Amino acid sequence: MSSKYRESGVDIDAANRAMKRIGEHVKATWGKEVLSEVGNFGGLFELPKRFSNPILVSSADGVGTKLKVAFLSGRHDTVGQDLVNHCTNDILVQGAEPLFFLDYFACGTLDPEVVADVVKGLAAACGENGCALIGGETAEMPGFYAGGEYDLAGCIVGAVDRDGLIDGSAIAPGDVVWAIPSSGLHTNGYSLARRIVFDEMGLGVGDELPGTGRTVADELLQVHRSYLPEYRELKKRIEVKGLAHITGGGLIENIPRILPPGCSVEIDVSAWDPPPVFKLFEERGGVERTEMYRVFNMGVGMIFITNQGSEVSVAESKCRWEPFPIGRVVEGDRKVILET
Repeated sequence: MSSKYRESGVDIDAANRAMKRIGEHVKATWGKEVLSEVGNFGGLFELPKRFSNPILVSSADGVGTKLKVAFLSGRHDTVGQDLVNHCTNDILVQGAEPLFFLDYFACGTLDPEVVADVVKGLAAACGENGCALIGGETAEMPGFYAGGEYDLAGCIVGAVDRDGLIDGSAIAPGDVVWAIPSSGLHTNGYSLARRIVFDEMGLGVGDELPGTGRTVADELLQVHRSYLPEYRELKKRIEVKGLAHITGGGLIENIPRILPPGCSVEIDVSAWDPPPVFKLFEERGGVERTEMYRVFNMGVGMIFITNQGSEVSVAESKCRWEPFPIGRVVEGDRKVILET
């Protein structure tokens, strides 16, 4: 049967095929708290009984121009993980555990296989973080997006008991700033990274990125890490006074967001060696050092602040990626000072 809507660029049948493909992935993330079904207008979620005095914490974000690397490489099963993990870290900063996630996938022409790969990544990360992929929206908008391209965004909702809320108010001069390593760029700085790699260096996604031992695609599509297990482990051993997810704005702009009045942070940039990809960008892109620490995470995915004397307890924690001290809290007006 002919379809005027299909002729105009929107294929409802393709959307239905995509829904069938993603159903298994979505339902695999559900626990008993999910009370709705795939295809309902709204997702229903019962707040878990483990929270005695819960505060809901929410955040929304997108993957950004990292998607351009996915388009070029034809790899679509990691960007969903990036999105969920990024959002998980954003609410983790306030001590919240994720409950459920909703995604928004928009494209010009819907490809059921691509949608399935994206949702597979979303579901994998939701499963790892213990949150339900409870709903979402798939929008086909011909003429709005370039062929083969799409946008991906999402919203996460989590909860924290009121007495476990982290707001940074306990941070004081003398406290120690710790870093947990990133897996690379995570999901920030890709507009500059793509300009350096593709435009200035003339590389393709299958070429080796000098100094990294990986192809461009392998390096730039490394999955954004979730630090939820690290936080759970650390909070059993130390008082976590503050957490900062190092995203857009880098160390320079993200740490001040959690500092109380009267406090600044001094960061010793000689305390760690950033991964080779950042040195490459600095040298081949001609990027000034301060800008590097403002655009990229420089190998630090999350920082936490705790009391002096916590070194042994942190060292004994069973984190997948070993935390290391990078600075201290000093008196000041909520700034980050880079020391070499």
